[in-house]
Amino acid sequence: MKAKSLEGRSVIVTGGGTGIGAACAVLAAAEGARVTICGRTRKTLENTAARIADAGGAAHIVTGDVTSEQYVERIIAEAVEFGSGLHGLVANAGGGGMLAPWHLQDQDNFIRVLHLNVLSTMLCVKHSVKHMAAAGGGSFVGMSSIAGHVTHPFFGAYTVGKAGIESMMRNAADEYGRAKVRFNGIQPGFITTEIMEGLSKGGPIYDSYVTQTPMHGVGEPKDIAMCARFLLSDESRWITGQMIAVDGGNFLRRGPDYSDSISRLHAPEDVLPARL
Repeated sequence: MKAKSLEGRSVIVTGGGTGIGAACAVLAAAEGARVTICGRTRKTLENTAARIADAGGAAHIVTGDVTSEQYVERIIAEAVEFGSGLHGLVANAGGGGMLAPWHLQDQDNFIRVLHLNVLSTMLCVKHSVKHMAAAGGGSFVGMSSIAGHVTHPFFGAYTVGKAGIESMMRNAADEYGRAKVRFNGIQPGFITTEIMEGLSKGGPIYDSYVTQTPMHGVGEPKDIAMCARFLLSDESRWITGQMIAVDGGNFLRRGPDYSDSISRLHAPEDVLPARL
């Protein structure tokens, strides 16, 4: 029987209730990890935990807000207790905000999105690294996006937040390399998660994603989960400070065309300076 790649490891997945986070948690557990999942909605976390249990795995649930330092400290502490240490963390929690050109961006929304993406990841780094170092090493996986690498017009703070995560991963990789704690990032393209269900197949936005993807399609949560499993395991033991695009080649071209949505969300005279 093939050995499980994460046997005996303790892993945290933030935003583990749905989509990419749930897929990462389920696969990590299937590979032998004791997984702590966290998020704001207990029901979705319970659904993920049930999937893990059905596969014979072990999961622990913590609910709360990853932009709160007190909450992140509690996640880490409970994961260390549940898993008898900490060996890996997938900082998946994040999200977007206002869809608008830069001159129409709202300050409060901009800051909220940066907190959700950048601050939450920083807090996870801050409070997890000492435990992974104490375990003799570990792996931290930041969840970026191709929006942090190629232009995504009108995505506002989301693009800045994801680029910030990438810079954080590279700098942390440099700082903690001697402690054998690795930091890498994943750049998903269009992945068929719950949050993307509003984009109808065959619609202009959906089609623009496909057109800009050399493999001419969209990805699934399991595609990201398999990359995360690789980065958490010893198979990637000599890889740190890297960003891996899991996007069918979308990063080679450009982001999607949301101009149709912009024309419906904002008055033409307001959008006028920004055109694709």
